[in-house]
Amino acid sequence: MDDLKFYFSLFLRRLPWFLVVSTVITAVAVAVAVSLPPAYVSQMRLVVESPQIPEDLAASTVRTPALEQLQIIEQRLLTRANLLDIARKLDVLPDAAEMTPDEIVRAMMARTDLRTSSGRGEATMMTVSFEAGSPAAAAGVLNEYLTLIQEADAEFRRGRSGDTLEFFAQEVDRLAAELNEQSGRIIAFKKQNSGALPDSLDFRMARRSELQERLVAIERDISRLTGQRDRLQQLYLTTGRTEVPPAGTATPPSEAELQLRGLERELDEALLVFSEENPKVKLLRARVDRLEADIAARAAEAAETPPAPPPAGSTQANILNAQIAELDSEIELLREQKDSVQTTLDGLTDTIERTPEIASALEELERAYAIVESQYDTAENRLSRAQTGDLIESRSRGQRVAVIEQPNTPSTPTKPNRVLIAGGGAVLGIAAGLGLIVLLELLNGSIRRPEDLVRRFGISPFATIPYIRTRRQVFLQRGLKLLVILAIVVGIPAAIYAMHVYYLPVDLVADKVMNRLGVRW
Repeated sequence: MDDLKFYFSLFLRRLPWFLVVSTVITAVAVAVAVSLPPAYVSQMRLVVESPQIPEDLAASTVRTPALEQLQIIEQRLLTRANLLDIARKLDVLPDAAEMTPDEIVRAMMARTDLRTSSGRGEATMMTVSFEAGSPAAAAGVLNEYLTLIQEADAEFRRGRSGDTLEFFAQEVDRLAAELNEQSGRIIAFKKQNSGALPDSLDFRMARRSELQERLVAIERDISRLTGQRDRLQQLYLTTGRTEVPPAGTATPPSEAELQLRGLERELDEALLVFSEENPKVKLLRARVDRLEADIAARAAEAAETPPAPPPAGSTQANILNAQIAELDSEIELLREQKDSVQTTLDGLTDTIERTPEIASALEELERAYAIVESQYDTAENRLSRAQTGDLIESRSRGQRVAVIEQPNTPSTPTKPNRVLIAGGGAVLGIAAGLGLIVLLELLNGSIRRPEDLVRRFGISPFATIPYIRTRRQVFLQRGLKLLVILAIVVGIPAAIYAMHVYYLPVDLVADKVMNRLGVRW
């Protein structure tokens, strides 16, 4: 109980300070609450609608989550340029001419309130409100906001779909040019190597076999005609005749001739499989040449005493010369055919040997062509989808921001809550006054009670003698306190009133302070 009396006495001692603080704050709060201009808040509600065409039938190329779309729109709406343009166009702020652009932007941001709401299975919505000094200004700003939001949404979606369409159109053109270029490379390569392409390898292999057989037959014919000519000359030299003996009177072949015929057959068979450069073919041909030389040498030895040939101008000589000329002509023709066949055969062999290399290079070119073709087909498919998506966006059939509640023109002021401001100011003033008293007492270290002596010095006093004031002192003290209280209670409101009347109205002061701080209440 004594403690309560002591604290109450401290409160009474510090009462002027309490009254100063609480009265000032309360008076300011009441003055602000009374003088604050009325504020009108206009509101509109937006919703992100789903695409009107099912995505499994035709999908838009702009696939932005609804909440992200609203956030993008919010950032585009509340740009510095937009806020300055709207504030100056509609003259929203009464003292805009005296404000800097930064202060105008802060004031517009403080008066604007954007709230988004979304959830699982719920529509994504945005509520936009604006506070102004008149209903028409609040509704006008919201109408400007709505125009900017719809333009930003349409521009955002059309821009993205248009950019997507343009990108894939350029990609298709690029891949088409690359495809044509690669096709030209393949055509030029095939023309350059037309005789060694892998698709004609079987034909060339068969053709080479035919030419090898034909070459063997030509060589056989040449060998036959050469032998016939040699025999004809030998017959003429030995007998003076030009007719070949009948078949029944022919001399039986010797063992060397039989061996020569066997080697010639073996050589013909080897030429069907191997080329002239093959070691086996070379060996067989050397043996054939050696046997032919041996047979010719034996024939020369056998004709040591040949009969005298007929005279050069005789009939037999003329017949012989004609036959030999005919045989030489046939042999020369066959040799020309042999050279032609050999040249063709060498060319075919060269192309056959180059075919694996040509096939590898052609396969690489065709593989590159197939890759580009696959990319081109994919780009064509995506271009078709991009064209469909752009058509959907141009007709506003995709996801879009729709208005479910148009900006309204408020009929009654929404702000300020004067009772709340005044009551809150009074409570704040009382709390501030009490806080000041507590702070002053905590900073005061003087001794005022016996308990202070015990706590500070550890001694107990025998008795306490209170300070006794005279009547005059009491009267003066009470009169001074009353005078101070009256000065505070009357002077502060009077000062505020004088400032309101003679300097600047309190509502304008409050509005300026809120605009410069970027806050609203």
